[in-house]
Amino acid sequence: MTTDEKYMNLALYEAQLAYEQGEIPVGCVIVADNQVIGRGHNLTQLLHDVTAHAEMQAITAATETLGGKYLQGCTLYVTVEPCIMCAGAIGWAQVSRLVYGASDPKRGYQTFAPKALHPKCIVTAGVLANECQKIIQEFFQAKR
Repeated sequence: MTTDEKYMNLALYEAQLAYEQGEIPVGCVIVADNQVIGRGHNLTQLLHDVTAHAEMQAITAATETLGGKYLQGCTLYVTVEPCIMCAGAIGWAQVSRLVYGASDPKRGYQTFAPKALHPKCIVTAGVLANECQKIIQEFFQAKR
């Protein structure tokens, strides 16, 4: 198992927590120096807040941990390609690396705002993509 797979599995755990709460199952962890400094999952239903995406929750937790608003030197792992809003936040936070699982051609930032991230941010896509896509598909199939 690679380091990216290790941390994506932690993001998948967060996605499972969201699933169990009736939230769209997206999970996120932020890592600095091989330590998780922030984690989160979708809480839009619980908080009645359309901005309460997994990435936003994890960014808030990570900046609290570090005591500053920038996440330089950090890697953000998220199970689904970030939306425009989250990509903007990832950019503003100056996250050094983004790793995501499943692509989101309908709502992902790559379709609408491919330059939203910080110019120095390195992106790795497709880590555990099948597992990340499967939990989303199961969630929506159960809703139908």
